[in-house]
Amino acid sequence: MGLKMKDSGNGGRGVGELNFIGEGTVLEGKIETKGSLRIDGKVKGAIRTADTLTIGMSGRVEGEIFARNAVVGGRIEGNISVEDKLVLEAKSVLIGNLKAKKLVIDEGAVFQGKSDMEAKREGNASSLAPTKEKNSGTKKS
Repeated sequence: MGLKMKDSGNGGRGVGELNFIGEGTVLEGKIETKGSLRIDGKVKGAIRTADTLTIGMSGRVEGEIFARNAVVGGRIEGNISVEDKLVLEAKSVLIGNLKAKKLVIDEGAVFQGKSDMEAKREGNASSLAPTKEKNSGTKKS
């Protein structure tokens, strides 16, 4: 089910559509949407959303996930890749690897896997690294 919402002026990112998979619904296959997706049922397969993925407390996903942002309250068994921010809420379970620029793990969340925060090695990040002064062998007085 999709619900069209008024465009919030987000610069063309997403189409302002919110899709629901309700509690008690089981879906097998690949899901792709340019809008947001909320899962309160069970999905077995790959999920790709250009906007926000929300997995409610009763939501279960088995498969690969790709999203711009994600908020997880339920259970994921599979890898998740998020362009911006991933939030693992207090009762969530993630069994798999994650990749995100920003990561919030609430107390009580379970995460088993590897994380990749896509650390940039340019700009200010390099200025934080210790520097070695080169010694040319000449002494100035």
